[in-house]
Amino acid sequence: MKTFLFAALSLFLISNITFSQNADAILGDWFNAEKDGKIRIYKSGSLYFGKLIWGKELYEADGKTSRKDANNTNALLKGRPLLNLLILEQFEFHQDQWRNGKVYDPKSGKTYDGFLKLKEGKLEIRGYVGIAAFGKTTVWTKAQ
Repeated sequence: MKTFLFAALSLFLISNITFSQNADAILGDWFNAEKDGKIRIYKSGSLYFGKLIWGKELYEADGKTSRKDANNTNALLKGRPLLNLLILEQFEFHQDQWRNGKVYDPKSGKTYDGFLKLKEGKLEIRGYVGIAAFGKTTVWTKAQ
């Protein structure tokens, strides 16, 4: 009986260590599907966030001034700079995916519920309103 309890406890501890190691696998820089933006995913406490750190059309003609979030559906947010704008917010890791977060699309100015999943080294981002089955998935690639 002691051997069984020891084996069960060991298996439980190993599986928890494995999941916590996998939880941080998304950290780092990722290119969006169009490769015209780079998002840095980072962790704050137990939550995961992603901010826009590079983009082909991130700056005004002077090359120094960040473009604004002009497409935002919230008039109060239209003046915020695109540089370092939060694209992914408050994702929690559960088993094999990051859930319960928000995905912001600066091209449309809309925010969606979302979840993230790593698949074969690529990051699948699913954004949806209400029901995930009716959402859209985009795939990001890890920046080297």
